[in-house]
Amino acid sequence: MKRLMAVAMLALFSIATLSACNTMEGLGKDVKKLGEKVEDKASS
Repeated sequence: MKRLMAVAMLALFSIATLSACNTMEGLGKDVKKLGEKVEDKASS
């Protein structure tokens, strides 16, 4: 039973970690686009 709980916790932790990576990647792209728009406004 302890082994099953350990495997379940590891699986949940792995899923949470992988989801966070995708979320942070998307956030990085959004910040990059925002920065490009600010640069465009500043140069015009």
